Amino acid sequence: MGKLRKAIRQATAAGRHAEARALRARLREAERQWDAEVEQPATQPPLVPVREQVHRALTLLGAPTAARMIVAVDESFFGGQMANTQLTSLRRDEEKSYRSAPGARPYYLCAALTSELLSPARGLLALSTWALPQRIIGPLSPRTDFLTSAVRLAEHLMRLDDASPGAFRLLGQFAQNIPGAGDGFGPADPAKVIAAAGAELAVHQERDQMDRREAAARAADRLGPVEQLFGSGIKSVRSA
Repeated sequence: MGKLRKAIRQATAAGRHAEARALRARLREAERQWDAEVEQPATQPPLVPVREQVHRALTLLGAPTAARMIVAVDESFFGGQMANTQLTSLRRDEEKSYRSAPGARPYYLCAALTSELLSPARGLLALSTWALPQRIIGPLSPRTDFLTSAVRLAEHLMRLDDASPGAFRLLGQFAQNIPGAGDGFGPADPAKVIAAAGAELAVHQERDQMDRREAAARAADRLGPVEQLFGSGIKSVRSA
């Protein structure tokens, strides 16, 4: 547009009025196009509320999970853009919502409960739709939950036609902590992760399930509906 304005000045100064009028018309059209491009908002993907992003990540993982891993799974598998800070007060907000209108929502983001004290396991989020034993954290639960999530991520990867490199990198991080799941070179092999994690689960899962069922029975006997979802209020030690 700068060149057009210069050309208009030159044509006007030289007395070439017809040329100047034509150049002004071109300038007006160029300005209209520019304004249209500037005012047209960039196409943005639909925004998914944070609680729904957390819900889909937890549904995929299938076990109580820390905020950092929830964010990583949502980014790697769903292209989400959550930040850890967005999850800081989420469970507290969910508890307030539940207390004000119990059962009004199809699901709540709630606490995992320690098997010993039936108190909130610090830093872990779970889903209210899960059975109570699934939301209990016993002595073996951190390991069995890690292995369970690794299997579920690997199975999901095998169903995808165009999994992102980030999804394979995240599975590789799981594989590095499972004996026999990978050799440390190249992308993780979902089939190897499933086999290795399943073999270790076979060693620990039965005992873990027994611990969880026993604690869940105590929770059902001693805690009301709110406490079963959000804990007894006794502060717990950090879950490993």
